[in-house]
Amino acid sequence: MSRAQQKERTRKAIIEAAFSQLSADKSFASLSLREVAREAGIAPTSFYRHFADMDELGLTLVDEAGLMLRQLMRQARQRIEKNGSVISTSVETFMEFVTGNSNVFRLLLRERSGTSAAFRAAVAREIQHFSAELAHYLRKETACPDELAQLQAEAMVTLVFHTGADALDAPPDQFASLTNRTITQLRWMAHGAASYGRSKIVKA
Repeated sequence: MSRAQQKERTRKAIIEAAFSQLSADKSFASLSLREVAREAGIAPTSFYRHFADMDELGLTLVDEAGLMLRQLMRQARQRIEKNGSVISTSVETFMEFVTGNSNVFRLLLRERSGTSAAFRAAVAREIQHFSAELAHYLRKETACPDELAQLQAEAMVTLVFHTGADALDAPPDQFASLTNRTITQLRWMAHGAASYGRSKIVKA
């Protein structure tokens, strides 16, 4: 293994170590550099070869969380069959991400309204990327004007993120009802958007 490969491997280990320690009871702000280094299997001084400080690591975690979510939703759209349900498949995929990666999603939620302006800006940027990809998809699939596609995408993302927040603390037997409720609400939204002169609506 080359020096560059080893460095990248250690960097990833640090990121994974930080993610693994996040939970409902432990936020990123409560993590210490020593805890992360110990979990990653490195000396605390080695941390600085990869990140300037914990803030830089935190911003990297936000970027990684946003990328993970966007990649998963891209895969969901690719799996949708020609006559399949875009909305139900997307929501079900999102809920699987939230329940399977609760520590990752909690990071986005907490830092979205946290005390750090840099972290809030980073999360806002990731949500904007997420909305922009959805808006592009809506324009392509429904011939929706750019402005309306962006408005609908932002509304959909806001609704889905609220559902994700509810799911984090909901008992497992409520996941199905949360999912079905959100699918119905998004279908209403899609049909309502169609009244603004759209020729087609997204397959529900």
